[in-house]
Parts: sequence; C-alpha cells; structure tokens
Amino acid sequence: MPAEPASTAGEPRSAAAEPAPAQGPAPAPLGHVLLLGGTTEARRLAEALARRAPYRVTTSLAGRVAAPVLPPGEVRIGGFGGPVGLAEWIAAHGVTHLIDATHPFAERMSFNAAAAARSSGLPLLALRRPGWTPGPGDDWTFTDSLAGAAAALPSLGGRAFLTTGRTGLHVFAELTETWFLVRSVDPPAGAAPPRLEVLLARGPFGLDEERELLARHRIEVLVTKDSGGSATAPKLTAAREAGIPVLVVRRPPVPSGVAEAGSVEAALRWLETGGGRAGSA
Repeated sequence: MPAEPASTAGEPRSAAAEPAPAQGPAPAPLGHVLLLGGTTEARRLAEALARRAPYRVTTSLAGRVAAPVLPPGEVRIGGFGGPVGLAEWIAAHGVTHLIDATHPFAERMSFNAAAAARSSGLPLLALRRPGWTPGPGDDWTFTDSLAGAAAALPSLGGRAFLTTGRTGLHVFAELTETWFLVRSVDPPAGAAPPRLEVLLARGPFGLDEERELLARHRIEVLVTKDSGGSATAPKLTAAREAGIPVLVVRRPPVPSGVAEAGSVEAALRWLETGGGRAGSA
C-alpha cells in the first residue's frame, strides 16, 4: 500500500485533498540578458538572476576549458565569429541587454561586445572585479604585456611560478635558462619554455596551499596578471610572506564609452534601472 502523504505542519490531515488553487501563466520576462561569462562574477550574476530577476538569461562560454562549471539558466559554448556574428546572434535571439563578464584580459571579446552593442543599439555593461594593489611588504614590478613580463623576468629570479594562463606560454618559450611552474585546469598546448613543470589543478587555492607550493618548488619570482578578486589572491600573500618578488601584467582598459560595474550587486542595479550607467560597488 502506498504511504499516506505527510500533513503540512499546523494543518489537519484530510481524507480528500483539496485541489490546488488555480495559477495564472508565469509573467513574461522583462528581457533577454546575454551574459558573456567564464568568470566567478559571471556565474554569481547568473545565479542571482535565476533567483530574483524576471529575465531570460543566456550565458555564453568561450569553450577553452574542457569541463567548465556551468551556471544556471541557458548556456551556449563557443565563439560567435567576431562582432558581426555576435550582432547576428543578438538579433536572432531577441537579446535586450548585453553584459560582458569575461576575464579582465579577454580584450578581443570585450571589443567585439562593444562593437556588437553599438551596431545593435543594445545597452552594454562590463562587469569587472577591482584590480589588485600592492600593500606594505609587497615587492611588485608592473608591465603592460606578457612580452614585457618575459623581458623583465630573468632579472627577477631563475625559478618562476607563472600564473598568466596556459594560452600565453609561447611568449616565454625563448627563456631557456628560467625554470617554470605552470598551474592550469587543462594541459597547455603549443610552444612553451623548455624547462617547464605543469601542475593540473582547479582553484580556488588557500593560503596554506600557496605557501607550501612556493616552498616546495623553491619559487624565486611569481608572474601574474592583474586579474583581481579574492579567489587567486592568496598566492600574492604567500609571495609577500616569503619575500618573493611579483611581476604583474596590467589589465587592458574597458572599451571607451562602456558602462562598468565592479560587483554583481552593481550589475543588478544596472539592470533594475533599465541598463543605465552603473558605478563600481
């Protein structure tokens, strides 16, 4: 015999369940948000919109990671074919708001988004976590590019922890005397430095892990991009504690004229005000 359904707390159990009250159709969404994702902030924004905002949301991922952590809502994976292809996708799918929440160093995608938004007449927001700033005890050297980092690296140390991403390894391929440790989710491909050890791992990584890694591999210099955020910041703390210099690649600017938000909360406010200019929060 099937089990009798449990009664709701505080209500009597009835032999004949009353029919559920009729419900009207779900409210129409206020618009279709295309979220260019791939970052923690993009996933958090997708989660927030799934919980509270009456929008249809599609997150687009570049597909560079073999097994990405998928956000809630609709997801598409792969490129658009430049700004023209992005504008065509926007028109075909009724997109009303475009949010660029890609990595701060995904410069080409950001400029494609700006061009597509202009041609489509769409409001565009760049969601960018604030960058890092050195504090007391930090020994940081700044450069404007990976090529600049490769030129400056030999003078800072012979054993480098390179955290600038696996796709830029070819820039360091000519540094034959430097030993490199690279940590990435997927194995790197293409040209790379000859003295290279690859550690396959997915973050975030805690401070104790970063301390142990720097000590175990006898790291002499840390090379990183100014990605910002707290998820990858423990390596900077560990480097400061160990007296290790840090070579920092500055992030490219957001395209001219694009509204910018520094937090998920600011991005939500931008949507709530109809896609007006949002300040960092």
